[in-house]
Amino acid sequence: MPRRPRYLAAAVRRDLARKMVFVAGPRQVGKTTLALALPGARAGYLSWDVAAHRARILTSELPPGKLWVLDEIHKYRRWRNYLKGLYDGRPRGQRILVAGSGRLDLYRFGGDSLQGRYHLLRLHPFSAAELRLERPNELVQLLKLGGFPEPFLSGSETQARRWSRECRTLLVREEVVALERIQDLGHLELLIMRLPELVGSPLSLNGLREDLQVSHRALTSWIGALERLFALFRVAPLGAPRIRAVKKQQKHYHLDWSVVPRDAARFENLVACHLLKWVHFEQDTRGRDLELRYFRDVDGREVDFVVAEKGRPGLLVECKWDDAEPDRSLRYLKQRFADAEAWQISMVGRKDYQTGEGIRVAPALALLKTLV
Repeated sequence: MPRRPRYLAAAVRRDLARKMVFVAGPRQVGKTTLALALPGARAGYLSWDVAAHRARILTSELPPGKLWVLDEIHKYRRWRNYLKGLYDGRPRGQRILVAGSGRLDLYRFGGDSLQGRYHLLRLHPFSAAELRLERPNELVQLLKLGGFPEPFLSGSETQARRWSRECRTLLVREEVVALERIQDLGHLELLIMRLPELVGSPLSLNGLREDLQVSHRALTSWIGALERLFALFRVAPLGAPRIRAVKKQQKHYHLDWSVVPRDAARFENLVACHLLKWVHFEQDTRGRDLELRYFRDVDGREVDFVVAEKGRPGLLVECKWDDAEPDRSLRYLKQRFADAEAWQISMVGRKDYQTGEGIRVAPALALLKTLV
């Protein structure tokens, strides 16, 4: 498959002309590769993980040129104040790109000394639209290998499994430990092994706490750390009073959907990642007030995903493994939000039609390739 510029490349170039740019995302999603593809980036590249580069950062011996790329700078304890001074004192026309993990995203909701000085762009794994997939067997390959560049481009399920295992180990022993004071790594590793089995159902923290025999406080902090590092994300229910929706039962999904063992749940996870990628892209590049939710009401009706803008549903998505009649819950929600676009998509189904009430029933690629 030919290599193309990542989907954020144009947005990065555009935003660099205005402000400092942060590219955040999970481990090995391609942040450094994206940065180094920019003109002049290799000459201006410094990584905190390289001792010689670190010394140059601390002594302000920065490379000549109009673009500085600072990789993993968030590992420096005073990185925010450092970047504030660097940005405020930069020469005219100097551009600054900062690449790093999800921790770059931690401070944007308040008390940030960098407020107003940067644009944040969140980089996600490969998707059907970014890869320009057209055939069902190509989507099957993406489902099996996951969307991270290294395992996907390897084309090998064995290599993908090895990569995923190694990444989870590094995540626990380096990234999470750096965020939280964790003494019981064994239980944290058990949590990471257990979570993929629970994808697609409301996540019960009390049930997990009892299974793992850990405190509610510890469990909450661990899951919060995993979420902040883009290892997983949670989806809250749509809370519209008129549909008697539940309000507290969140579901969770993994950025590396290849870890999910059951085919149907893995497919739902893949769709969740595609929708979140599109939501984040619209938020980060266009400032849209979008959020990814799901629907569940007190009578047990459930629709897998709802994308809402300013609180109002605009896209309804139900996932099925194979061809099936239009879901009753999807029809119910479509009746109450007639203006919303409604889809029932399948992984291996072939039917493609629209119902009288406006629900599109189709193979998954029909929707996924229209996103980002």
